[in-house]
Amino acid sequence: MQKLLVIRNDKLGDFVLAFPALALLKKSNPSLKITALVPQYTAPLAEICPYIDDIIIDASNKEDKAAFKQVLAQIKNAHFEAVISFVSTWYNAKLTSQSGINYRLAPATKLFQFLYNHRLAQRRSRSEKPEFVYNMDLARKFLCDHDMPISEPSPPYLSLSPSAVVKQKEMLCQQLGITDKKKWVFVHSGSGGSANNLSLQQYAELIKGLLTQFDCYVVLTAGPNESEKATELANLVRSDLIDKSAVVIYDKNAGLVDFTHSLACADLFIAGSTGPLHLSAALNVPTIGFYPSRLSAIPRRWQPINDTQRHLAFCPPSDKAVQMDLSVISISSCLEKIVPFVENCWKENEK
Repeated sequence: MQKLLVIRNDKLGDFVLAFPALALLKKSNPSLKITALVPQYTAPLAEICPYIDDIIIDASNKEDKAAFKQVLAQIKNAHFEAVISFVSTWYNAKLTSQSGINYRLAPATKLFQFLYNHRLAQRRSRSEKPEFVYNMDLARKFLCDHDMPISEPSPPYLSLSPSAVVKQKEMLCQQLGITDKKKWVFVHSGSGGSANNLSLQQYAELIKGLLTQFDCYVVLTAGPNESEKATELANLVRSDLIDKSAVVIYDKNAGLVDFTHSLACADLFIAGSTGPLHLSAALNVPTIGFYPSRLSAIPRRWQPINDTQRHLAFCPPSDKAVQMDLSVISISSCLEKIVPFVENCWKENEK
């Protein structure tokens, strides 16, 4: 067994949550050549993932039959011996079933599971485990099925060159007009359309509370079409600040890899359950996440992949009337837990 195709062709956060499974596969059998089927926009991250040897770009339009055939042809031409589909969709099931790959593994969770000849029963809808653990369970089954020894990995699941991070920090100091003499707290108020988030007023209260306790810079990150929101948040916070330079906006980067290097410069990252939160966690940056309490979206299910003591999560009460309403989260109550959490994380970093 040498050539393995892995599929996680959905959103950024979902792809990052497959990293522990990929690390498990590669650490257990370094001779495996792992190729990942990914969408165009996560491909740059796949290219710097240490567990991925090659990539295949997926069709941007899953309904395009010609694009489907083109992707299928690339998979067939690569002569893979096995495939693990970490996310089971009708598209992925068709693709793998027509690929000619002998060993096809996926979660046994959908009606079309019969298209895979190896399955693992996973009740992901129950959210009994974190998503990354469900992914690792699939990797373990693959290793067991092929009598391969299992060697468990540990964070960080993405490491960048220290010199590259230093260079990135120097660049950000110039771009943002800040210095490296203080801690950097990144706050991402956007949601990317995939997750609920705090209101700008809640984020403003949170940031003001942090600045009262810590002498730090707050860097407001913004994705495409989120600059206006970041500017509004900056104005809300600065209105009560004497030193208005403590809050800056970071809304321009040179792509996903450049943005990843910037996240590696953060001393703390705060956001909803979004791709940037999970990407920061892959770098083992301390994270604070805000989640709905609906079963499919709870903190346990979408736990980031940094060390457990480096993540803090908050969500509304589980009452159905408010479980998706993050506006009911009390920021003042959160700060009572956040302040000692940040103090402990930063003390650990200094050791």
